[in-house]
Amino acid sequence: MVELTIDGKTVSVPDGSMVMHAANELGIYVPHFCYHKKLSIAANCRMCLVEVEKAPKALPACATPVTNGMVVHTNSEKAQAAQKAVMEFLLINHPLDCPICDQGGECQLQDLSMGYGKTHSRFGEEKRVVMHKSMGPLVSAEEMSRCIQCTRCVRFGQEIAGQMELGMLNRGEHSQITSFVGRAVESELSGNMIDICPVGALTSKPFRYSARTWELARRRSVSPHDSLGANLVVQVKGDRVMRVVPFENEDVNECWISDKDRWSYEGLNSEDRLTVPMVRDENNVWREVSWQDALKVVADAFEQIARIEGPEYLGALATETSTLEELALLKRVMSGLGSSNVDALLRNNDSNFARATEGAPWLGMSIRDLDSVDGVVVIGSYLRKDHPLMAQRLRQAAKKGARITLIDSYGEDPLFPVAARLTVAPSELAKTVEAVAKAVAAQKSGAEADLSDPVQALAAQLVGGSKPAVFLGNAAVAAPDASQIAAKAQELADAYGATLGFLTAGANTVGAYITGAVAQGDGLSAKQMIENQLKAYLVLHAEPKFDMDNGLAAEKTLSNAFGVALTAYKSAAADWAKVMLPIAPFTETSGTFVNAEGRAQSFKGVVASKGQSRPAWKVLRVLGNMLQFGGFEQESSEQVRDEVIGSGIAQYLNNKVTVLGQEVRRTTVPTEGLQRVAEVAIYRTDATVRRAAALQATAISQTPKARLNAVTLSNLQIADGDKVKVKSAVGEGEFIVQLDDNLADDTIRLAQGFDATVALGNAYAQLTVERI
Repeated sequence: MVELTIDGKTVSVPDGSMVMHAANELGIYVPHFCYHKKLSIAANCRMCLVEVEKAPKALPACATPVTNGMVVHTNSEKAQAAQKAVMEFLLINHPLDCPICDQGGECQLQDLSMGYGKTHSRFGEEKRVVMHKSMGPLVSAEEMSRCIQCTRCVRFGQEIAGQMELGMLNRGEHSQITSFVGRAVESELSGNMIDICPVGALTSKPFRYSARTWELARRRSVSPHDSLGANLVVQVKGDRVMRVVPFENEDVNECWISDKDRWSYEGLNSEDRLTVPMVRDENNVWREVSWQDALKVVADAFEQIARIEGPEYLGALATETSTLEELALLKRVMSGLGSSNVDALLRNNDSNFARATEGAPWLGMSIRDLDSVDGVVVIGSYLRKDHPLMAQRLRQAAKKGARITLIDSYGEDPLFPVAARLTVAPSELAKTVEAVAKAVAAQKSGAEADLSDPVQALAAQLVGGSKPAVFLGNAAVAAPDASQIAAKAQELADAYGATLGFLTAGANTVGAYITGAVAQGDGLSAKQMIENQLKAYLVLHAEPKFDMDNGLAAEKTLSNAFGVALTAYKSAAADWAKVMLPIAPFTETSGTFVNAEGRAQSFKGVVASKGQSRPAWKVLRVLGNMLQFGGFEQESSEQVRDEVIGSGIAQYLNNKVTVLGQEVRRTTVPTEGLQRVAEVAIYRTDATVRRAAALQATAISQTPKARLNAVTLSNLQIADGDKVKVKSAVGEGEFIVQLDDNLADDTIRLAQGFDATVALGNAYAQLTVERI
């Protein structure tokens, strides 16, 4: 530790710390622009100049290492003179557009210029002008003349997002930040560049000129879009969500959020919002009805079917973005009717998976620990897009020397150093994990590794390490043989001496297990409910066409039954439902999400419900009362939450796979023809995101291309750029071919969640390809 004095206060900080770190430790503010606690030191704005005794001139606090006995003055006459001189230089070319700037009112330059700037400028020459840049549909760079070259955005791309999408051109007054060859900024974390820009050079394109910061009310919330549960500040004008920014929580999302969390709010204001209960009449025409009438239709129909056909013909489908309270009450309604058919794992293809785990699958460690692990195996995950901020934490771990190995079918670049990788066909995943587990066990027993064998080479990376982990991703859990993959992953974790964890797909996947809203015991899974063609379905938050693995088949089955949709969007259910009940998205209701680490995070509604829409937990509570069931007397979502997890969550968390071998019905992946590799595209994951216009305008949201490797293309006599017809057993579609040598032989990668690909059905289907 090094001891020094700053402004008369003594502080001890670790060796290698800078004066800025010591000042922060004391709570002393030193003005700055380029310094950011999460980024490397650049020292190029010079605003943090301070006086250091015995130094001939002022020194930058962010780049001056501390020494024993050092005496620093941050507010002396010398320091202030240096800081004011720097501010004068920074303002020489800055345009006077504060009245129209989106950053106005929360601008670092604006704030500091009040304390360190002058009332007039001595610079009378012509100001420089920097032309605007096109950076895609999310980030606006229309006013790059404001830029002070702090390079925060450049460093963020390199160090946090993992890809250098912005850089600096030229020197001196000709310096400017730009993207490469006019390309769009496409990182899944790009919006954070807006937050860390201190001067308003980068702003939000969807928010641009729509409101002033002082008009907005700020309310806390929790993201429903992935299993991290990022903490948000939702900014509201009237009853309309205008902007979403991160709320800093070092244990969860640090000071970042993903672009999906940031811009999905556009879907909340979609014209597709359902705002009044609707019932399909005998002429197949939708008509608006009162809540009382709509719920009576639902209660009477479900009660009648349970009495005449039997409760086993009733089913409930929900998404993993449903709150803990909604799932708990949905389960109670179905239990009251005598049915155990409730499932929130809509994309899972192995109906035995939920039964194969002893408790609620979870991360197996805290999210904060992800950036301090020293060895990781990630199985079956499109890591960057499925879990952007978890990938960011693993990126930091890799930079510290962690050995990260990947076993998957995507072959996608995770944008961090990978110690070893095996990219295999989906049908080979369980077999590959088993082979690696055996190789690790053998090498730990003293067997010599054959590094020419990819399995042995990967296993060699897993010998040693004091804090290793094995994680199962979304693709592994959704696979037809998911229970087998999980069992083999447990064998690998045991051989490796590692923690077994599940990255989990949704904001409340863990909560679904806690409430029993998964296919355990005698209950049918979502897939089985569709295959068995029940008589009535209660569907919560789901848009079956895109949220279920075989969407068109699911919609057909639902349309032939009495389908009730609790949905925020008309088009999500208009084609198949008999009753549509308008429910509130996360910004208009209260509830709780239990994230991947088992952290329960409750939130309140931030705006009033649109039209006659109501929180889903209230709708289910009233439905339970109409059916005259007990257990539906709650007056708040907190009461429901406390009934479910009042004694704590830890008791539910258990990653142990208990059903192995012959006890699990072995499901297989088709191995003839081309095996489909099908991730869920990052901006097609849920109904709200799919209706966010800016996110749908990004390159990754466009119709996907059929990606195959060179060997497969040669075998099919097809070339990169050809137009092909892709067929499955249930449908077909036309796509452009793209060469992707990261894929395994005899696989074809086509994402789920698009109108163009939904006709192909199952994510693990066998496909044929022919050139048009």
